[in-house]
Amino acid sequence: MGAIFLLLPLVFGGSYLLTWLLRRYALHRDLIDVPNARSSHTVPTPRGGGVAIVISLLVALPVLASLGLVPWVEVWGLWGAGCAVAMVGFFDDHGHIAARWRLLGHFLAAAWVLFWLGGLPPLELFGSTVNFGWWGHLLAAIWLVWHLNLYNFMDGIDGIASVQAVTVCLGAAAVYASVGFADATLVPVLLAAAVAGFLVWNWPPARIFMGDAGSGFLGITIGALSIHAGWLAPQLLWCWLILLGIFIVDATWTLMQRLLRGVRVYEAHRSHGYQIASRRLGSHRPVTLGVLAVNILWLLPIGMAVGLQWLDGVVGLVIAYAPLVWVVAWLKAGQPEKSAVQE
Repeated sequence: MGAIFLLLPLVFGGSYLLTWLLRRYALHRDLIDVPNARSSHTVPTPRGGGVAIVISLLVALPVLASLGLVPWVEVWGLWGAGCAVAMVGFFDDHGHIAARWRLLGHFLAAAWVLFWLGGLPPLELFGSTVNFGWWGHLLAAIWLVWHLNLYNFMDGIDGIASVQAVTVCLGAAAVYASVGFADATLVPVLLAAAVAGFLVWNWPPARIFMGDAGSGFLGITIGALSIHAGWLAPQLLWCWLILLGIFIVDATWTLMQRLLRGVRVYEAHRSHGYQIASRRLGSHRPVTLGVLAVNILWLLPIGMAVGLQWLDGVVGLVIAYAPLVWVVAWLKAGQPEKSAVQE
């Protein structure tokens, strides 16, 4: 376990330096996000810095496995899926990949990591353990692809996706340590360190954006860690779903509202709740700080209660999500801008 204290600063420092290099690369190659009517930012900003997160974690994972701290099956699953999704995002950042091919790549990555993890574990529902069999594996694949894409949708203002990843991963590590799975904290903590190195550059006002490679990688990796948690103990999957509440609720509510309106859901827009809030407040920073506060002060205590089995997972999820649903409904997420809360 002492190796983690050496790896943490190396992963953080490596991510920080790689982000600096990627920023120079993006400026040289003119990989710039120029603001338009669909943007939440106002200043042209380099993109693609999330590749630093990808490289930093993927280099560290085999080190953990070679030291016997993480099973190789987990490393192979995360490596294959993470690389595939990051490459799809990288090429999309540099040009354009049709949505159907991106989606195919995402499902193949989901199938790969589920093969190594063993698919969806049995779920604990109101005190009973339910095994969904092959239907569960399909459900797990849909969950991974949805979480991958919602992470991309939610990476729309400075620092929000990075803060979400850091707080969720450290929150999950805290739950693991509290319920007797200290060894399982290594990968989430190292992922948090990799994201923190990038966050130094991405904190509002951002000097570089994450890009699809980084957001997709975080989406599939965090989703896979949630599946893995269910194999450790059934209630731990619910803990991850609770900790991920802000992104899940905002993205899902917004998508459903747009589907009900009959608009093309794959078209760029800025009708997510967090985007509306940032325009209303006139700044990205208070919204990003709000995500930080909600994750630590609201979602983490509920997730901890579920992890310690003081609270049923489904009940905890409903309690955690209820005020989040109210907020996005009040902000009129998914509605045309003129119908949203006045800015």
